[in-house]
Amino acid sequence: MATVTFQHASRTYPGTDAPAVDALDLEIGDGEFLVLVGPSGCGKSTTLRMLAGLEPVDDGNILIGDRDVTDVPPKDRDIAMVFQSYALYPHMTVAENIGFHLKVKKMKKQDRRRRVEDAARILDLYELLDRKPANLSGGQRQRVAMGRAIVREPQVFLMDEPLSNLDAKLRVQTRTQIAALQRELGVTTVYVTHDQTEAMTMGDRVAVLNDGLLQQCASPRELFTHPVNEFVAGFIGSPAMNLLPATTDGASAAYGTLRVPLTPEQLEALSSASITVGVRPNDFDIRTDGGLNATVEFVEELGSEAFLYCVADGTDKEIVARTDGLSPLRGGDKVSLVPRPAGLHLFDTKSGSRLPA
Repeated sequence: MATVTFQHASRTYPGTDAPAVDALDLEIGDGEFLVLVGPSGCGKSTTLRMLAGLEPVDDGNILIGDRDVTDVPPKDRDIAMVFQSYALYPHMTVAENIGFHLKVKKMKKQDRRRRVEDAARILDLYELLDRKPANLSGGQRQRVAMGRAIVREPQVFLMDEPLSNLDAKLRVQTRTQIAALQRELGVTTVYVTHDQTEAMTMGDRVAVLNDGLLQQCASPRELFTHPVNEFVAGFIGSPAMNLLPATTDGASAAYGTLRVPLTPEQLEALSSASITVGVRPNDFDIRTDGGLNATVEFVEELGSEAFLYCVADGTDKEIVARTDGLSPLRGGDKVSLVPRPAGLHLFDTKSGSRLPA
């Protein structure tokens, strides 16, 4: 096991002007499960490939432990990678697939078998060791790919969207298994996904990237409760945070009928009169007055909760609010959405930065 450190690491693809990854500074702790997340093209897969040695580093350095691996070939970095595609050999059994790398390394047959069986027990594949990939489910194939990484006993696991080929139900089940497995093995793991629900449920910390730049790296709870900027606020959370384009009159932020008092420190930090008010769907109280007046357009009933899709009066802005249980409200009903003070997030619209509390 080891730490992983990106020191001002950058990668610019030939024929492009903007870096795919721009001056990334990030330290991943020994045994930590770190998830890289962000929209398509944000640089998360490039970051992983730089660490794997599959993409060159144009500037900066990458360290595994105390060892600078920036120019070290992939095979000498002591890493194991799990890809989106299972990449299993169809003519080999599960045991042969898991132990293939060890065979290439000329490990003794007895030692190889022991490692393969140990990994198979951890992954609940022991009864399947003699089967071929064609006779396995998608989830079982992904576990075989995981086993192939485990038996190598690397310093670092790298996982590039390993669940994207599975159906929704199997993804939920398998992500739980991967998170539990990583905690059992204690191996430093860097995991790439575009699914922010995956990121929030699996990672010790989550690094959010956008346009090649690291926006924030923090625990899932910290990202949810204290996003550092408007991008992170809008990206993390499902349904997404409501972001309301308000203006300030020198004392409060105003949007429609909503008024949010501002502190002197917040007013001083603003670079213009434009301010974005963020409220998560679960941080609205549904009342008849006193907040943002809106009309319910649609109610999404989920049994234990309901989501109200509303339009703020005088605007075409869709606002989502959550209620517990089954909602008595229906399309066309008038409501007033009152943000809870602890659930307010204020951002400078011009810079996107979070304003002080």
